[in-house]
Amino acid sequence: MTSLLFDLPKPVTVPVKGESAEYPINRIFCVGRNYAAHAAEMGFEVDREAPFYFTKSPASADLTGASVPYPPGTKNYHHEMELVIAIGKPVFRASREAGKAAIYAYGCGLDMTRRDLQIASREKQRPWDLGKDVEGSAVLAPLTKAADFGEVAKQRIHLSVNGAVKQDATLDELIWKLDEIVADLSKFYHLVPGDLIMTGTPAGVGPVVAGDKITGGIDGLDPIELTITDAE
Repeated sequence: MTSLLFDLPKPVTVPVKGESAEYPINRIFCVGRNYAAHAAEMGFEVDREAPFYFTKSPASADLTGASVPYPPGTKNYHHEMELVIAIGKPVFRASREAGKAAIYAYGCGLDMTRRDLQIASREKQRPWDLGKDVEGSAVLAPLTKAADFGEVAKQRIHLSVNGAVKQDATLDELIWKLDEIVADLSKFYHLVPGDLIMTGTPAGVGPVVAGDKITGGIDGLDPIELTITDAE
């Protein structure tokens, strides 16, 4: 048996409502600019040519209720409330119908972003990793099975900071629908159970500071909560 030089941290797993077993995270994909109003507030027009993606490492994941230190290297740390898809079966080069069938569950998620670093990278046409793939930046609430949630339609998606509403929209405002996202992403990756897709954030993103409490929700799903603590 091969021995290891050291032990790695235990992978983050996400509770699933109605299940004793938890959902292990394999990969985290994220869809960029998937609400028209958010694209506009970031200075871009809606692009219907194709979705675009970035990734976060599983090591960036944390669960709702966490307290996360304000991250290093930034002075502009932003909240982004999102609907999360959990893949439940292997899918590759899928049709939209097969893409929808591969969705196991939905959940609330926070895509926390070092906005100043993201913008600096974007202006230099460099990858967004420093802005997006941040420790504690993919915060996840318990999952609800797709069959129990029902059709994604006009459910409200919202986020507050210290009780003040900052983001407030409905899921029917998504530019790329969920079956389209899964089908398109499956052209480039063999998607498997354990893969999560964060589907984009509505308008109203903004900065948080140490001491802030972020709460968010989507109708029909477990809510999410995050506290930002002093920098380490």
